[in-house]
Amino acid sequence: MSNIETTLIHGGISIDEHTGAVNVPIYQTSTYKQDGLGKMRGYEYSRTGNPTREALEALIAELEGGVAGFAFGSGMAATTAVLSLLHSGDRVLISSNVYGGTFRVLAKVFNHFNINYSIADTTDFKAFEDAITPDVKAVMIESPANPLMTVTDIRAISEISHKHDLLVIVDNTFMTPYLQRPLELGADIVVHSATKYLGGHSDVVAGLAVVSTKELAEQIAFIQNSTGGVLPPFDSFLLIRGIKTLGVRLDRHVENALKIAEFLKNNPAVSKVYYPGLKDDPGYEINSKQAKNGGVMMSFELTKEYDHRLFFEKLNLITLAESLGGVESLVCHPASMTHASIPADIREKVGITDGLIRLSTGIENVNDIISDLDQAIKASKVKN
Repeated sequence: MSNIETTLIHGGISIDEHTGAVNVPIYQTSTYKQDGLGKMRGYEYSRTGNPTREALEALIAELEGGVAGFAFGSGMAATTAVLSLLHSGDRVLISSNVYGGTFRVLAKVFNHFNINYSIADTTDFKAFEDAITPDVKAVMIESPANPLMTVTDIRAISEISHKHDLLVIVDNTFMTPYLQRPLELGADIVVHSATKYLGGHSDVVAGLAVVSTKELAEQIAFIQNSTGGVLPPFDSFLLIRGIKTLGVRLDRHVENALKIAEFLKNNPAVSKVYYPGLKDDPGYEINSKQAKNGGVMMSFELTKEYDHRLFFEKLNLITLAESLGGVESLVCHPASMTHASIPADIREKVGITDGLIRLSTGIENVNDIISDLDQAIKASKVKN
């Protein structure tokens, strides 16, 4: 199918072949009857394979243009499975600002197995290539990155990485395949926290991975089955349902985000806005070449006359919470929430300041969102 809006609804395995049901049923079973020794009907145990999960995996593979897709119990489970491709003594390069959970699993879990990481500036091609030491075997990037919305040229980084035989992993959570397809830009593996925009309703926790080759598919399938962090059937069903409306939701999300970013940019109480959909954003040009638009996520900082803690307290409509990507607008404080696991000196060095505010724009009436932001900003002004 050439149009992604149609593929979202009809891609992968969209109809149950046994009954003709237009929604793949929830195959809530742990095991499957065998007709004899070695005579299975395609499934033997739901950790290894389940029809509902299989339908989701086929759908995300088609959407991302990959060879195979894999569904996990969370975004971090998907990331962990992908990083498990590495061996003791290997090193992975990560972008200078990434999701705190990615940093944590590398710094506190994979380091136990002598799998190390280095932070690289993926916006500076020379600095990035200079950071490639003999033990580097993979690079993991986000674009736009969390939480400063830094844009990486995925095609250029992929080309440099492949010159050195590195595996290129891209976290596409913020953009989804509706807005950006990293495999088409040269990446080898795409991961998603499907909890976010793919699910879209803050009611399921899930992770997805898509690979570009049969060899990688075999390796990830082995890891998925061996380690067992699979997505349950009911959650797979919810995620398929969420993906069906991804296009219409993101169209509204992005429409709102651009108006809100313009409001913040023109607000004298706001000192900085990070959003690659603004034409004066440093990442606008590159992002425009590799993505449909600037996406939904943004971050901003208030001037010194305003207290970000008061701002959070004064919000009425927008919810202070972890996560992002739901139909409701969510706001968070990266330094103490999503990126608290990153040491303070590293946070400050890359620009994740204590005053940084991250906003996940919902699909409410945009005037209501702006009104809530406006009144909370005004109420956070420090009285002399």
